[in-house]
Amino acid sequence: MILREGLERAAWLSVHGSEERRRLAAGFVEYILQRAGEEGGAVYEKALEVVEEGRARGSLRLTDVKGREVFVGGRRHVVDVLGGGAELEKSWSGRTLLRIKVTAEVDGVRRDYEITFGRYGKINAAVGRAYIREEGDVERLAALIKALTGREPKVRRMKNGKILLECYEGHLEGFARYAELAEAIAKWLEETGRR
Repeated sequence: MILREGLERAAWLSVHGSEERRRLAAGFVEYILQRAGEEGGAVYEKALEVVEEGRARGSLRLTDVKGREVFVGGRRHVVDVLGGGAELEKSWSGRTLLRIKVTAEVDGVRRDYEITFGRYGKINAAVGRAYIREEGDVERLAALIKALTGREPKVRRMKNGKILLECYEGHLEGFARYAELAEAIAKWLEETGRR
């Protein structure tokens, strides 16, 4: 049995690996798709979806996001990404965190944004959090996240006046499409995956 992550990784290697790895990975992916086709339409469709997601990882650049229009909170926002990256770090408790940093101009306001992913709860869920104080920054960061991932984050207002934006695994998959973030995300997922 092959896991989804293994098939995604093989599909990614078939596009982004060294010449020898591309050849081997492409052969493996074609073999899996052939076997899935023998199982039937639904199995083949799911396998093809996983392969396409894997191939798309790291295929875009953050700076490709220029003039992207998104609607958040019923309002139109224009997003231009200027750069960014991701890195792993240890928290004070010893957990491995994934810190995504993006510099962007949203509605003409330039800011450095940061989202930190960790693993939480009994199911070890991947959750990204960003704390904001200014109301205007909440909508701008939400617009940036939606422009990059296609999904709006969850917004929660805390008793201390801070505002918390939360992202989940679907957001992380969206972030992984960008070359500047893909490698760090893959490494973090590998290090922190369910055990």
